[in-house]
Amino acid sequence: MRFYWEICIVIYMLNKKVAIAMSGPSINSGPIRKNMPNSIKSKLGERRHKVAIAMSGGVDSSVAAALLKEQGYDCLGLFMKFWAEGESKLENKCCSLEAVTDARKVCQRLNIPFYVLNFKNEFKKEIVDDFLKQSKNGLTPNPCVRCNKLIKFDLLLKKAKALGCDYLATGHYIKIRKKKTDNSLTLLQAKDLNKDQSYFLYNLRQNQLKHLLFPLSNLTKPAVRELAKKYKLPVYQKSESQEICFVPDKTHYPFLKRHLKLKTGRIIDTGGKVLGVHEGLPLYTLGQRKGIKVGGIGPFYVVEINYEKNILVVSRDENDRRLFAKKFKIKSVGWITGQAPDNSGLGVKIRYQAKTISARISGDIVTLKKPQRAIMPGQSAVFYHGQQLLGGGIVEKVY
Repeated sequence: MRFYWEICIVIYMLNKKVAIAMSGPSINSGPIRKNMPNSIKSKLGERRHKVAIAMSGGVDSSVAAALLKEQGYDCLGLFMKFWAEGESKLENKCCSLEAVTDARKVCQRLNIPFYVLNFKNEFKKEIVDDFLKQSKNGLTPNPCVRCNKLIKFDLLLKKAKALGCDYLATGHYIKIRKKKTDNSLTLLQAKDLNKDQSYFLYNLRQNQLKHLLFPLSNLTKPAVRELAKKYKLPVYQKSESQEICFVPDKTHYPFLKRHLKLKTGRIIDTGGKVLGVHEGLPLYTLGQRKGIKVGGIGPFYVVEINYEKNILVVSRDENDRRLFAKKFKIKSVGWITGQAPDNSGLGVKIRYQAKTISARISGDIVTLKKPQRAIMPGQSAVFYHGQQLLGGGIVEKVY
């Protein structure tokens, strides 16, 4: 019997991917390995888990890849090519020529395979077109939230599985933790709260989490840069961009001007006095001060955006009561554990890097402990219990 197992080892060493022994199955799977003596198993070693790393060409994903490689995972890098405006002139920041070149260099440095995936059409339809549609309808969408939901952790995860990967890893700053009571997975804010990206990931669910790795969860940004330098990664000094990736300008307003048919209208103060002409309501948001253009008689703050009458209402008071709300309705609500939480210790964030505000939720109505400034339909309302990310939804109506 032992001679049989020794033959298996010889064949395995000759063909490191598939060992054909007697009946044909791989040595590392099925009844062959199950019945194999422990001494033989130790010689063969356990199968390494295969992980695809979403490579952006930046410091975070590069260090994530280096850490996983060092930990013994069988790694490969995946770079996503997205839609870019004008294609030949204006590049998408996430997938520019510089980005793909840097990602490839990092994978070469780490000696791992590198693949480029063409997601241009899917990205244009699901992210860019939706952003324009929502903006046209007077909403305040978050394309990064939608991209994580539909592209990175759906489309990309499926591609990783198709390539035989057990896991997909990214450079996001967020923690995964398994609950001892029922083995369900929860998400927690990252160690570096200044970089924490949990707000953008509230749509993740249990069937996805079991296939995800976030190697930077317990690291700060300075520590990540130090590791990049330690691993001699060519991107360790690379700066990062936090704007909307498909918008080549400093703000998204020029992009909207190029892609939407905007209609001008009146700008009035709270007393009804006409102060000027706005350039199109999608170019404004509640609380906005800059870009109102009323002839240098300000400052003024946007306190109402009336799409029915195509009127922009402004006030000299930055704390005008119309800017504040304590209650709103949400839609498309989902919870990471699959169950709605109770209201004990519940908090909500209305925008990224905002403070968590104590709140209560009843059905689809959220009531805040204190009124908050400039809540807009279309924004993501993300719920927490302490540092635990619970889930979220989209603001549908503000009361």
